[in-house]
Amino acid sequence: MSSVPASPDPDSGRPARAARGRRRPAVPALSTGTLDDVGPGSLLVAMPALSDPNFAGTVVYVLDHNDSGTLGVVLGRPSQVEIRDVLPGWCDLAVEPGVFHVGGPCETDTALCLATCPGQGEEPAGLRRVAGDVYLVDLDADPDALDAGVAGLRVFAGYAGWSPGQLAAEIAEGAWACVPGTAGDVLSGLSGPELWRAVLARQTGRLAVLSTAPADPSAN
Repeated sequence: MSSVPASPDPDSGRPARAARGRRRPAVPALSTGTLDDVGPGSLLVAMPALSDPNFAGTVVYVLDHNDSGTLGVVLGRPSQVEIRDVLPGWCDLAVEPGVFHVGGPCETDTALCLATCPGQGEEPAGLRRVAGDVYLVDLDADPDALDAGVAGLRVFAGYAGWSPGQLAAEIAEGAWACVPGTAGDVLSGLSGPELWRAVLARQTGRLAVLSTAPADPSAN
């Protein structure tokens, strides 16, 4: 015979309800952009999932993106090679430090030069606009002819390149975030990890939170 549960004591007050914790706000998804966001002037920011030593913890400035592939340069990787020792005519226009920067693992004996030229209308001779105030510089041109319009320049040894479909696959795997770039990023004096954090810190949501993580997790 089953026992009958006791009646509640009328003097004991209303039965207590089970405590309910506050519902946590939904964590927004990590938005890293898509291939449609890639274009000249945009930045590819390496995500923690990217372990390739050539690109871990890097920021890449995109120079060109089309059906033939994607081309860019790694920012914030100064070398020990002085510009004055190789391209003496251009050293006075270069921002500090006046050295070649390692632009990527492709064709490291090739020099690419980027300059900022504010307020230009049509492309001056010797310059080809990448985006906004950022231009590719023809290093065979006369630097004296460009002096008046160039606010500063940086020379890169080598570049980063992706064949058709390669970058799309890497973005889908979460290796890169694509965010807008600025002319200041190109000539920034920040080192790779510092620039990585600065670029992420100006983003929103979880991308901004990532700025507090190590730029290269393998170095942690």
